[in-house]
Amino acid sequence: MFKSLSKCNNTEDFRLLAKSRLPSPIFHYIDGAADDEVTIRQNTKSYENCDLVPNVLSGVENIDISVEIMGKKIDMPIFCSPTALQRLFHHDGELAVGKAAQKFNTFFGVSSLGTYSLKKIAENVSTPKVFQFYFHKDRGLNNSMVEQCKAAKFDAIALTVDTITGGNRERDLKTGFTSPPRLTLASLISFATHPMWALNYFTHEKFELSQLKDYIKEGSNLAISVGDYFSSMLDQNMNWNDAEKLRSQWGGHFCLKGIMSVDDAKKAVDIGATAIMISNHGGRQLDGSRAPFDQLKEIVDAVGDKIEIICDGGIRRGTHVLKALSLGAKACSGGRFYLYALAAAGQKGVEKALNNMHSEIIRDMKLMGCKKITDLTRNNIRFRN
Repeated sequence: MFKSLSKCNNTEDFRLLAKSRLPSPIFHYIDGAADDEVTIRQNTKSYENCDLVPNVLSGVENIDISVEIMGKKIDMPIFCSPTALQRLFHHDGELAVGKAAQKFNTFFGVSSLGTYSLKKIAENVSTPKVFQFYFHKDRGLNNSMVEQCKAAKFDAIALTVDTITGGNRERDLKTGFTSPPRLTLASLISFATHPMWALNYFTHEKFELSQLKDYIKEGSNLAISVGDYFSSMLDQNMNWNDAEKLRSQWGGHFCLKGIMSVDDAKKAVDIGATAIMISNHGGRQLDGSRAPFDQLKEIVDAVGDKIEIICDGGIRRGTHVLKALSLGAKACSGGRFYLYALAAAGQKGVEKALNNMHSEIIRDMKLMGCKKITDLTRNNIRFRN
């Protein structure tokens, strides 16, 4: 078991440190996925079926790994995908992640189920920001979130389209995980065995879902599982017309998060989206669904010249990023790789995770004989099958 941040050299190291510092229900919320958790494993395993073919003698002392995505130039080709409930993992939550992303000038995603207001985040974080939009039954809430994004000058909205109902997250059923944490005998024992987490949680400002609390009590004042929240609060009749209207109402860069098929990628182009995130929600929704990396080629071939494509999910190494970019992704994003680090050590943890990824990408680019991201092409990858 790793006990110090300095010894965290990869995502698994951060995972082990997070596991030692979080109460069991909260760790397993980050770590778990749907049903038999086949998809979460495949998300990473899919990269192992693809090999890199390096070139040499390319003069690679100076490397540029910047990319432009959703109207912003970022200094590394991977960013922090939006994730919910961050103050459960560390009391600084989104502020810690945003400030870490700012040091690397990369996009920072904020969830509808975020735990600091967009106003406060905007006041403290200047790096490019994307708001992940959950389409609720309550149209007043939906309108409010758009207006909050405009007031806080967010750079893009990403509508999540793969949570039309909650996934069957059996680890959460076993541990009884809810937001906010429900006080039971089992949870109290878990809190007592992680006193530093409990001290920070109960002595800092009250946990809330800041964008939702004025409209919905569930999640802030009434305990509910994330799966139940999706199933009861989100609009299961959401369709392409709703997505197009939201894009028009927002008026800025607009992304669809959770696209997995060519047909849907083409529809995203038709409604005028700036970007799509190829994603299966980190394996937390439909278990047995295809891995984003496995779907990347056919989607790039279909619409890669018409829309920006972000590969989201399963990324644990810099080489994974290079493989996705070689196949045609414009950028990559991930959640767990920085969430484990947030839980392990707050802002310093996220900075270390981003620095690890940044260093790996630079080193691997040099080993590939590539000076800039556009040097990565399908010529330098091969699939084993």
